[in-house]
Amino acid sequence: MHLEMFLGLGIPFLGTMLGAAVVFFLKKGVPPLVEKFMLGFAAGVMIAASVFSLLLPAMEEVERLHQSSWLVTSVGFLLGIFFLLVLDEVIPHMHVDSDQEEGIHTSWKKTTKLFFAMTLHNIPEGMSLGIVFAGLYSANTALTIEGALALSMGIAIQNFPEGAVLSLPLHSQGMSRMKSFLLGTASGIVEPIGAFLTILFSAVLQPILPWLLAFAAGAMVYVCVEELIPQSQHGKHSNIATIAFAIGFACMMILDTALG
Repeated sequence: MHLEMFLGLGIPFLGTMLGAAVVFFLKKGVPPLVEKFMLGFAAGVMIAASVFSLLLPAMEEVERLHQSSWLVTSVGFLLGIFFLLVLDEVIPHMHVDSDQEEGIHTSWKKTTKLFFAMTLHNIPEGMSLGIVFAGLYSANTALTIEGALALSMGIAIQNFPEGAVLSLPLHSQGMSRMKSFLLGTASGIVEPIGAFLTILFSAVLQPILPWLLAFAAGAMVYVCVEELIPQSQHGKHSNIATIAFAIGFACMMILDTALG
């Protein structure tokens, strides 16, 4: 179990690191068509992960406990949406290709706000990993190690474009390639840290595991609907983003059903 947990928490961070490393190979940033594809693909992976790796296991666990599955999953899902909405309104951040500051007004540099925007995206993913692996410590859950690793790999896949989408704009703002890479990589550190802290409190969280799974799904869907999908559909090449979304959804669905 410990090896699987180490892999499960480390693989997504590796995905972010590899994506951030793109800054060493591209001089002019990501071409718009490629960026649209990456955004659409990431959104597809996250939506599929929310459904197959979080919501469905939450429903199975609720039914095993003989509780109302529709109540637990729907309320948990909505609470996850609301939680990210509050963070989005409070944490100062700024998105790529935008000069509009969101959250509480600060005098922070644009590069700092870009960093916090991507870190905000990674919060629900870290929560999801931690909740799933925490659930594995109980033999009486519907979760499996194969399903947990499928979620981990799915998050790693969508972390790759996120790492690139952050490190490249940071470099275009005048930051060195190495510093852009380090900040792009650091934006993903919240995932393993958040997941590990969740696992530490697994005994306390176990009774409300179905609620937490649905909560994490809502948080991930919020990021997709609020940021990834609108960015992928803005301007040219929106059809590419739509196709990429379908491919990302299908890849995560296959990964989860094949392993889970």
